[in-house]
Amino acid sequence: MSMLTPPGMGGKYRITGNQYPRMRRPRNRRRIVVLAAAAVCTVGLLGWGTVQLLDVFTGGGAGAGAASKRAACVTPSSPSPSASAIALPKPGKVKVNIYNATTKEGLAKKTAEALEKRGFAIGEVDNAPAKYDKKVKESALLLGGPGAERALKLLGTHLAGARTDIIARHEDPSVDLMIGKAFTGLAPVKEAEKELAALVSPSPSPVKGC
Repeated sequence: MSMLTPPGMGGKYRITGNQYPRMRRPRNRRRIVVLAAAAVCTVGLLGWGTVQLLDVFTGGGAGAGAASKRAACVTPSSPSPSASAIALPKPGKVKVNIYNATTKEGLAKKTAEALEKRGFAIGEVDNAPAKYDKKVKESALLLGGPGAERALKLLGTHLAGARTDIIARHEDPSVDLMIGKAFTGLAPVKEAEKELAALVSPSPSPVKGC
């Protein structure tokens, strides 16, 4: 073996002249890379197929759930029972008896004139009976029989902070307005109209999660 023969050649390759034998790189590394890429592709295809199967059996999966949720948020929901529309009578159909339960003189007459301008029918105008005189802390106390709930709601839109009570009055359809200590006047017309609109045409209840 020549001293110029590289170790491990076993004398098979001999150098002649000034040219050296070309050594080829083993192909095992290329094969490993190809196999690894193929394995990654296989795992990806299996995962995609699993997701598709889940979508089929669960009705579209998370994507469909999100889409239906968006549709529910866009589509107005039906008003809840607590916010259902109320058919209220016209002011001219409501007869209001006005009583002054405060120490301010002339307050019942002044309030009666203001309510009459807003279309209400005015009944008795006087000082409050002893049962209510100087005992109403709110802006007003509205009283009516079991059949006067709608009339009381309509009148209440013109009296911010008023309290409503149902009393045993079956034959008289009129309602009573007891002016209280916190009374400063009727609610502005625009605010009363806004309150009335909220009762007649309530906004739909928002969908949870929107």
